[in-house]
Amino acid sequence: MHLSDGLIPLWQAAIYWILTIVVLALYMYKTSKTEQTEKVIVNTAILAAVTIVASSISIPSPFGVPIHLFLIPLVVIILGPLSGVTVAFLCFIVQYFILGMGGITSLGANVVTMGIVMSFSTYYFYKFIAELDDRLGIFSGTFMGVIMATIAQVVILMLAGVATLEVLMATLVPFYLFVGVIEGIINVFIIMSIFKLKPELAKVEQI
Repeated sequence: MHLSDGLIPLWQAAIYWILTIVVLALYMYKTSKTEQTEKVIVNTAILAAVTIVASSISIPSPFGVPIHLFLIPLVVIILGPLSGVTVAFLCFIVQYFILGMGGITSLGANVVTMGIVMSFSTYYFYKFIAELDDRLGIFSGTFMGVIMATIAQVVILMLAGVATLEVLMATLVPFYLFVGVIEGIINVFIIMSIFKLKPELAKVEQI
């Protein structure tokens, strides 16, 4: 889902960068106001490192295109949506400079889709569904986070004029429907295990 440089007009890329900076500034502001600032930053840094490594691993898929798990929904469910955006930003910076994934001008757009849209979609779907069942909440939050991020990327690519809706619906959507199901199932097992082994993580302050 990483968009590379050159796909998005610079004026559009600038808008996505501004949105990214505003949300990151909000994260820093809210972090500075909490009584657990150091703990929040450490938790974010740890999950950022895990996300960078895990999302860089290629997993074979029946579509012939390798899957890269996002891990952002997992971060969001544990630490909150603004933390998810921050982890996404850090992840994309490192992956660009070390692995050549994504781009600098397109980084704002990537954060908007896989950071902002995915994080807040995951968070609110999880919170709503978890009232009924935790496992269903984790799966639904993860799945809908991936799907909403995919829809956001479809819109961004259409606005950039690089692909038609028909092409994007036939390629991106089926693939990420599959990814959403797989990551949703994985997150249920991982997060429920984490909360069982480390119940204090289920009560950390979310940002």
